[in-house]
Amino acid sequence: MTDAALIARYLKGDMNAFNTLIWRWEKPLYNFILRIMGNREIAKDLCQTVFIRMYKQLKTLNDHERFSSWVYRIALNLCKDELKKKSRHRLLSLDAMTDEDPDRDQCKKQFTDENALTPEDLMHHKQVERIIKTALKQIPEEQRVVIVMKQYQGLKFTEIADILDEPINTIKSRLYYGLRAMKKVLEESNLGKEVLLNEM
Repeated sequence: MTDAALIARYLKGDMNAFNTLIWRWEKPLYNFILRIMGNREIAKDLCQTVFIRMYKQLKTLNDHERFSSWVYRIALNLCKDELKKKSRHRLLSLDAMTDEDPDRDQCKKQFTDENALTPEDLMHHKQVERIIKTALKQIPEEQRVVIVMKQYQGLKFTEIADILDEPINTIKSRLYYGLRAMKKVLEESNLGKEVLLNEM
């Protein structure tokens, strides 16, 4: 059942439909917030706040087909508000992308299964991962947000543009310049473009 269909059922009083929405979106929203905030407890709290706002404001969403963009925008705005409270000047802290990150674990498992990595390969993989995180921290936050949304969340350009309320060409430009800046950092670390594309 689509999100739009679940929303329609929820608005008619079906709480099971709302619970299904929470079950479907809990993991992607938590991982998204975690990558922005860099703190698991804060990510859990903000994720719950997103669902509270969903519960209270879902009836104001006119186009149910745009639910995903709507809910990501709520999450992003909550993160920005939280970071302002903490007087932090950088939008993203990707320290959260540790070995405990569920998505990263799955990616590593697939990478290991498919390529039968040796201990040396695993060590190199971890080193590359650290360098990528460092590179992400060194690029402008506008570019970083787009890279996380596109490369890690798998969002479409149209979805990112809708969430950030920016033209698609602007989003594509930020992704291009962000990846180019990261490529430069990786090359300075004796890593090439291929590593950037493969690891992300």
